[in-house]
Amino acid sequence: MDDAASIVRETLFDALAYIVAVDCAGCGEPDTALCDACRAALDPAPVPVLLPGGAGTAWAGLTFDAEPARVLRAVKEDGRVGLARALAPALAAGVGRCLGWEAIEVLVVPVPTTRASFRRRGFRVPDLIARRAGLRVTRALVPVRQASDQRGLGRAERRDNVAGSLRARGVHGRRVVVVDDVVTTGATLAEACRALREAGAEIAGIAAVAATPRRRGGGAEHSDAFETHR
Repeated sequence: MDDAASIVRETLFDALAYIVAVDCAGCGEPDTALCDACRAALDPAPVPVLLPGGAGTAWAGLTFDAEPARVLRAVKEDGRVGLARALAPALAAGVGRCLGWEAIEVLVVPVPTTRASFRRRGFRVPDLIARRAGLRVTRALVPVRQASDQRGLGRAERRDNVAGSLRARGVHGRRVVVVDDVVTTGATLAEACRALREAGAEIAGIAAVAATPRRRGGGAEHSDAFETHR
């Protein structure tokens, strides 16, 4: 039921974007949701991201910085769901790098959103962008416990914090592509892959809209909040 309600909300928010005057999500130019220059900054340039614990390599369509970061924040924090269409090619590019040109049947499995975040937004960000990319999502991952706040935690602490927080269902013997909006340390995606493999799935690929750039020397990554408030 909440899936249907989410799609209705997304459609209404999309419609409102054409009625309410907004500024460009990338640069603030008035009277346009996304100017030509910022739209061009969202052209996919896939980068590989090595996930912790040997979970695999994710492909992110963009670097989470500058315009891509501001546009994604506008979707997540301001509910500007119409911008998901501009982000969809980045996720599609990440999925494409995972699968190449091989024509195989896979399930597209988004990383789950917390109940609190879903209640606050009324939609699930990874699911929304995946649908705008023309992907049919299967919600095979479910939380079994609430992970603690990730902010301020190191890479190993983040991995321990989310360990065992997800389980998968209905994927035994299936090939799956795991998708998310933003990769920070990769701990959540690694946990998703663990749960899916334990349920008998084969991971055909891992993709995201964007990945945060690493800070020099510290080993940590920008944008802690994107793994904390899913």
